[in-house]
Amino acid sequence: MDALFQTQSNELSTTTQKEKLFKDAERQWNTLSTEKGAPGRKVDFEIYKSILYNLEIRKVYLDSKLSLEKFSSIVGTNTTYLSNVVNHYFKCNYKHLLNKYRILHAKHLIDHNECDITELDKRCGFTSRSVFYDAFGKIMGIPPAHYRKRREKAAETCSGN
Repeated sequence: MDALFQTQSNELSTTTQKEKLFKDAERQWNTLSTEKGAPGRKVDFEIYKSILYNLEIRKVYLDSKLSLEKFSSIVGTNTTYLSNVVNHYFKCNYKHLLNKYRILHAKHLIDHNECDITELDKRCGFTSRSVFYDAFGKIMGIPPAHYRKRREKAAETCSGN
């Protein structure tokens, strides 16, 4: 699952972002519940919203020391409930969910030429360059340098150079 409702922090106030996120989350939640044929538990919905808020708006995934325990505390639940909601509603495990957000952030930095590839691992919350390269390759299918070259070629093609 891609980041569901990512907005740029300078587009809207944090309160407006949170309200929009929660409305979108409720629509997504209702869709997920309908697909499963039964309404989800209210406590799961609150955890789901908190996960989205902390990933989408607070961007806690940029913390390289963000453990399951620390994120559970931030979300306001225990590790079991957090893991269950991530597995059940995001259809991946906690580590993969964080890596998806981190890689989406890396893509944004590459797309907007905001940092050098050698800095991406640190700027995106990865503990090492090798972990970053591995995650980028698994999620994007190509290494970050190839992604950047592909973006540059696409930009050249669009500008007619």
